[in-house]
Amino acid sequence: MENVTTAPDSGPQLAKFETPDIVVVVLYFVFVLAVGIWSSVRASRGTVGGYFLAGRTMKWWPIGASLMSSNVGSGLFVGMAGSGAAGGLAVGGFEWNASWVLVALGWIFVPVYIAAGVVTMPEYLKNRFGGKRIRIYMSLLSLLLYIFTKISTDIFSGALFIQVSLGWNIYLSTVLLLVVTAIYTIAGGLTAVIYTDTLQTVIMVVGAFILMFISFNEIGWYEGLEKKYMEAIPKIIVPNTTCHLPRSDAFHMMRDPITGDLPWPGLIFGLTVLATWVWCTDQVIVQRSLAAKNLSHAKGGSIVGGYLKILPTFFVVFPGMISRALFPDEIGCVHPDECRKYCQIETSCSNIAYPKLVITLMPVGLKGLMIAVIMAALMSSLTSIFNSASTIFTLDVWSRIRKNATEQELMIVGRVFIVILVAISILWIPIIQAANSGLLFDYVQSVTSYLSPPVTAIFILAIFVKRANESIGRFTWWTRNRSEKNTHLEEREKTSDSTLPIENYPAGESVEPQVEVINDSSSIKEWKSADNAASFPWWKKVGFWFCGLSMQPEVKLSKEEEEKLQRKLTSIDEEPLWRNVCNVNAVILLAINVFLWGYFA
Repeated sequence: MENVTTAPDSGPQLAKFETPDIVVVVLYFVFVLAVGIWSSVRASRGTVGGYFLAGRTMKWWPIGASLMSSNVGSGLFVGMAGSGAAGGLAVGGFEWNASWVLVALGWIFVPVYIAAGVVTMPEYLKNRFGGKRIRIYMSLLSLLLYIFTKISTDIFSGALFIQVSLGWNIYLSTVLLLVVTAIYTIAGGLTAVIYTDTLQTVIMVVGAFILMFISFNEIGWYEGLEKKYMEAIPKIIVPNTTCHLPRSDAFHMMRDPITGDLPWPGLIFGLTVLATWVWCTDQVIVQRSLAAKNLSHAKGGSIVGGYLKILPTFFVVFPGMISRALFPDEIGCVHPDECRKYCQIETSCSNIAYPKLVITLMPVGLKGLMIAVIMAALMSSLTSIFNSASTIFTLDVWSRIRKNATEQELMIVGRVFIVILVAISILWIPIIQAANSGLLFDYVQSVTSYLSPPVTAIFILAIFVKRANESIGRFTWWTRNRSEKNTHLEEREKTSDSTLPIENYPAGESVEPQVEVINDSSSIKEWKSADNAASFPWWKKVGFWFCGLSMQPEVKLSKEEEEKLQRKLTSIDEEPLWRNVCNVNAVILLAINVFLWGYFA
């Protein structure tokens, strides 16, 4: 054991990256690009509905995988493992709590969103309460949170992992990852993002479980972890303090409401408020469910996502604790000089817990797989954020600035905004490095915890309290099944500025099975002669081809076609068989979740 618990005084130990590892990473990039290109080609990406909602054709299994990978970024592997190393098991409650609110997403929130016929969460609030200020405010708040918490922490954690594991140049490696993610996100829209997320989820789960089993075998399984974690005290401590001692309740999920670092009332009740905001009202998550073929597929995606969210406690938190038990001097350091020697941070080296396991325990070949796991986590999270941020900016901000913007203009603006986000992300790298914290996961939660309660309260009020505003149609839980058409307050005031004209949805694609297909795309859009496109310069033709845009004039739907398509896209009918299958699986998921809470309480 001694040969793995001591790091050289000269600085952090780097991984020996050999030919098999390089081959694995190259194959990973090839598969990701192949899936991205394939999904981009088959996607309906020339319309607003096709680009931002994948034509509402997604099935339950890619939705569930995308829900998982959109939330499990590289920040979770680095930050949550670090929190597990520092404080023990309780941080896993953040993951287990997600199963409950994912069921709420599928059974309570999504039916209302679909019935309301909205694409973005700010759009829902605008339609529900009327006025425009709340929409702009929520849009800007969401964009700021994406930049200052999600994008920044994911990039920092991914860069930290690459630096600790490989010693690569942070700028070069991060820019490479950002460019790859931007290519298929810009080209394929949500369809490409969801299918690549599915691939990334498989890679993450397989790779993380391999490291988990290797780590448990090294420590002597759960009994060995219980013993050695409590003995993981660094040799050099700060006198007259107890910060070097492992917590006595490290293996308890439910902790003292007064003295606990994560008191159980906060973990159950307070966390649920935060989780409701993340899983039920955040554009990054909800957008995946809105892309479902029908409500049953949206519910099925929530179930798959709920099962997958049980896993990170086992393959992220426990390995973080194992890392501290194996490397107490490095991961458990408390003296500023010692921490600076091991990770160039004075406060704590908990954040290197996961990469330390990778570079020390993983054999040749599998080390490359774990590099791919972290890259998958980073890329899947960033693509989801880029796509959803682009959706909000295009449909809630730009359409407010340009009320008469054409569909083609919205498509171009959405893609350009992704490029801007990539540039901002690159510029953020030195700022994130300078402001890094010993506990990354705590930083993210502390920022979002201040902002999530009021947002959650607004959505709960909107969905459950009919009298919060005027009666405006199918915008609440109690009125979601009404048959009449939604009427917006702005329409009554003759100032309607709806962002997503119904003709922008690809009509030939399904929200099955309740309404028959109306027309195929060829009968809806009557393209003029291709000679019209001959006058465009070559660079514009290449750009339009890359983005899947047509150079031909748009032809709008007739009023009758609009009404039929409106009924199809806002239907929340379900086949009894699949409704019952979803209900039974929801009960099973929640039963497993309750058992785990009780077992580790």
